[in-house]
Amino acid sequence: MKRIAHAVAAPVLAMALVGSALPAAAFSDSEKKEMGEIIRQYLIENPEVLLEVQDAYQKKMDDQRNQQAKSVLDGQKELIFNSPVDIVMGNPQGKIEIVEFFDYNCGYCKQNLSVMQDILDKNNDVRFILKEWPVLGPDSDAAHKVSDAVHKIAPDKSAPFFLKVMGGRGRANEEKAIEAAVSLGIDEAKLRETMKTNPNTETQQATHVLAMQLGFNGTPAYIIGDELLPGAYGLDAFNAKIANLRSCGKATC
Repeated sequence: MKRIAHAVAAPVLAMALVGSALPAAAFSDSEKKEMGEIIRQYLIENPEVLLEVQDAYQKKMDDQRNQQAKSVLDGQKELIFNSPVDIVMGNPQGKIEIVEFFDYNCGYCKQNLSVMQDILDKNNDVRFILKEWPVLGPDSDAAHKVSDAVHKIAPDKSAPFFLKVMGGRGRANEEKAIEAAVSLGIDEAKLRETMKTNPNTETQQATHVLAMQLGFNGTPAYIIGDELLPGAYGLDAFNAKIANLRSCGKATC
């Protein structure tokens, strides 16, 4: 049996994994049993094959996700880069665009606030686009509803509001977000009325769908040029990608 296993197990295993051209009914019960024993013995003697299969599967899944993301990037450029509901920091006409999907209660988003500020301080051709994606519970949802109302009432206050709330201590919620808005001179009654009569439910849903289509599963998540960067990245990584885009002489390479 061992000799048979070494001689035929690899092609049999490949056939079993990708699907035989023959229907299962073409094999007798004894042939199926023998084939199963051959495959089992081969895998026991060559367990590294399972790792190779796992790696191949992961690569296939990654390639499919990347292809889907590229299709979304190509087809949703206006929504991704020019949505009127997004907060824009830096140069409004900057040719190098960085998009961040964020949640006011995301710890990594808070840590990366200083990274964003450093990028903007040292690069006058960067346009930083902030997409509100509350994924961390009711407090986040409430804080982002306040943020949306601020943007509708006083768009010029959106960036200062973002910096106040994102840079604040403790968990962001409706109370803290309203306090931040009022400190910027926004009328609280008008703010609450806007939240009530013109909520951002559809905007949040559209952002969530977009993030899912891009393959993101949490915040922060970035797009720089035409590259997706799920997760938190340090300043050096961003600087390298910005330099690469700049060397291309365009927004994408």
